[in-house]
Amino acid sequence: MEPSDWLTLILYLAALALLTKPLGILMVAVLEGGGGRPWDRILKPLEILTGRLTGTDPRAGQTWLGYTKSILAFSFCGFLLTFFLLGFQGLLPLNPSHFPGPGPDLAFNTTVSYLTNTDWQSYGGESSLSHLSQMVALTYHNFTSAAVGMAVAAALVRGITRGPGATVGNFWNDLVRVTCLILLPASLVLSVLLASQGVIQNFDPPTRAATLEGREQIMAQGPVASQAAIKILGTNGGGFMRANAAHPFENPTALGNFLQMLAIPALGSGLTHYLGRMSGNQAHGWAVWTAMICLLVSAVVICASSEAAGNPIHHQLGIARAEGNMEGKEVRFGIFHSALFASLTAAASCGAVNCLHDSFTPVGGLVPLFLIDLGEVVIGGAGAGLYGMLVFVILTVFIAGLMVGRTPEYLGKKIGAAEIRLAVIALLTPTGTILVFTALASVSRWGLEGPGNPGPHGLTEILYAYSSATGNNGSAFAGLATDTPPYNLTLALAMLTGRFLVILPVMAIAGSLAAKQPAPPGAGTFPVDGPTFTVLLLATVLLVGALNFFPVLTLGPIVEHFLMHQGHLF
Repeated sequence: MEPSDWLTLILYLAALALLTKPLGILMVAVLEGGGGRPWDRILKPLEILTGRLTGTDPRAGQTWLGYTKSILAFSFCGFLLTFFLLGFQGLLPLNPSHFPGPGPDLAFNTTVSYLTNTDWQSYGGESSLSHLSQMVALTYHNFTSAAVGMAVAAALVRGITRGPGATVGNFWNDLVRVTCLILLPASLVLSVLLASQGVIQNFDPPTRAATLEGREQIMAQGPVASQAAIKILGTNGGGFMRANAAHPFENPTALGNFLQMLAIPALGSGLTHYLGRMSGNQAHGWAVWTAMICLLVSAVVICASSEAAGNPIHHQLGIARAEGNMEGKEVRFGIFHSALFASLTAAASCGAVNCLHDSFTPVGGLVPLFLIDLGEVVIGGAGAGLYGMLVFVILTVFIAGLMVGRTPEYLGKKIGAAEIRLAVIALLTPTGTILVFTALASVSRWGLEGPGNPGPHGLTEILYAYSSATGNNGSAFAGLATDTPPYNLTLALAMLTGRFLVILPVMAIAGSLAAKQPAPPGAGTFPVDGPTFTVLLLATVLLVGALNFFPVLTLGPIVEHFLMHQGHLF
């Protein structure tokens, strides 16, 4: 890494740290407001209307079970709406290119993808979907799926920090408040900033132009700036263009690229400050943030260093020695900004890309893959990253309790067998889903027809796809043809499992802890606000990730790395 790369990384981390506290304060004010703020009076009619439509009392809290039922009911209705809009796309307005609706399996995959905040795309947005589908069917979920994730995180924090008999909040109020007071205003500001950098925003049909060679080039148009803003802030990642943030209409300048990278982890970072304020222990929130940032920085350095080192086979031929591995990277951004973007999009469960991950060196491509396989807890998605990391925190304090021979407790709440069982379910369910579907595709005819490369690289392409789907990330390693019924259906099932079969045990943990009486810290209480806790949390995250995925990673990118140094490419 060059000195300019280190300077960029330092400036980036400083900007993210400066955003964390204001965003955390805003989240506390929005989610825990007592009714004395101007926006409380403005939102009251909307909350009352939502309560009437859902048959709930907007002033009453919900138990963890009621909160979970509301999430499932809301998600099911959103699924029906989007599946209908996609299926009848050819008959609906705002379709200047007259695209027909996608097939049933692709429509199902796309609907589930946006419902679960994954935004996996087995299609090209500008060549498959109308403006109506992009702006309504999909953007609707860009807001609501992010809001659901943040609501679940808030419910878990309330369960941890509130006394017995307290509820975990009201899902419908949380949904309205997060959407109207955080996601919409932030998206509006970012949309204007991106448009100022040249990101297009219009409703025009595709533009046809003649190239210097005399051929016709079709350039897609559309409301890109508004789509890009919420896909980044909500850690959705699905691009208006097939090339996503590598497309010059979607990411034209270095400043716009920096703004997008800064916005990707912003809400997830702010939630750690929300955790500290709600728990009354701000140092604990910063300890969790520090653990996330340590993992992120390590990933960026490894990825960037590997890409800067380049391909040894090319070096032996006397080419591409100084530039490093520029294959698949935008020359506007270069190696470091591509490596930083790739690490951020995997760490934050975003899925937006400004380069082709499939063209990374084996170790460079291993980094975003491993970040996803850790459970998307390094910053993580909007809300999903915090509640995923809190599952690891519960496991960490349990291990610390075993070390000192005392009943483990977290922020005054005793951690019992029920919480540990639920935490293990939340951790192992996505792991099992990734490994089972990867194994199935690796031995099936339909699965082996997908990879564009043989050997370990082909295995990595399959593993990355199911990791991205289950982790609700959405980024594609590329090189894998997934627009087939078997891949569309299995990837959709992986997305559903990675979203809702993690939310269920997390909400059960919230309910279990909410019912417990907090106790004052004692002599044997393990502190959760110092460097010892941060190191133990880091070790727990890495150990679980390594034990679960080391065998399959060895067969994929690790063995490919050693074979590359022996002169073999795939």
